[in-house]
Amino acid sequence: MRIISGSARGKRLATFDGNRIRPTSDRLREALFSILFSRLGTFGNLRVLDLYAGTGALSLESLSRGAVHATLIDENRQAAALIERNARACSVQDRIRLLQGRVLDMLPQLRGQEPYGLIFVDPPYGKELVLPTLETIIRYELLDENGLICVETSRKEAPPEPLEPLQRLTERCYGSSRVTLLAFQNNEETCP
Repeated sequence: MRIISGSARGKRLATFDGNRIRPTSDRLREALFSILFSRLGTFGNLRVLDLYAGTGALSLESLSRGAVHATLIDENRQAAALIERNARACSVQDRIRLLQGRVLDMLPQLRGQEPYGLIFVDPPYGKELVLPTLETIIRYELLDENGLICVETSRKEAPPEPLEPLQRLTERCYGSSRVTLLAFQNNEETCP
């Protein structure tokens, strides 16, 4: 696994041992960031929230492309160690905040802070975590009014239904994964 573009392009990322963890593949990340770039235009000045962060690849790719800061949350101790290692390898360790713990327990700590322009939600497949995670993001007003939420689920799972006030912008399948982009309703002018 490697960073695809930007200041850390080509940097190899440390990954998990074993088959219990499912990092987002380079191919899927490349397709996803192409979609995000077409919607956002730039990653400059973006604040990123990476939930169920795993290796940190999604937020590190965002930082490499110009995002100013990323907050990453994962409950796995090995994931936290990998994120720190990968952030150092990409020279972005001073632009991340890492929280270790259950995502749904940690999100209230972010209440009242500046909202995020890009939120990645990539929970373990089949655990029914997407809906409660989206509800918590809305409850604590963590998404910027012009921001995007990117949800990755199994292709076999039903796609996430957008909750008021969110709408589905696009949905794509790549291999065994489904990627769904959500934004606030009537946000088409910033998300063509």
